[in-house]
Amino acid sequence: MNIVARDADALAAFYMEAFGLVFLRPPRLLSGERVSKGNGLPSSEIRSIWLQFPGDDGPFLEIHEYSNGLERQVPRVNEPGLGHLAFKIADIHSAMDTIVRAGGTRLGEVTNFGSTEEPILLVYMRDLEGNILEIEQRRP
Repeated sequence: MNIVARDADALAAFYMEAFGLVFLRPPRLLSGERVSKGNGLPSSEIRSIWLQFPGDDGPFLEIHEYSNGLERQVPRVNEPGLGHLAFKIADIHSAMDTIVRAGGTRLGEVTNFGSTEEPILLVYMRDLEGNILEIEQRRP
């Protein structure tokens, strides 16, 4: 998963604090002909940070900050394209508090999409830069 950030270091710090992610490798500066050829953007210079859940060899979060980045509006839930990142967590209220302390904001309210016997609680929030997050808690 990749997020293009306004400030890669600040956004990485947010995900490390909010979700306990850790560096998969040290941050790097990517530039040169191969980078530009690969992404189709002339003169690319990218600060690249890779984060993962501790001990997890699965998907990782790649945060890029382009030296010639563009601005965009804060995404809305119903816009076409990539919608949000979803995280399954153990305690939705604790996770929400941690996200807000890390600089994120609430977007919606906790809602049960399951049943009384098998609740599936979820809420949408925003990270430090306004990207949409879905936080989901399942209990057997």
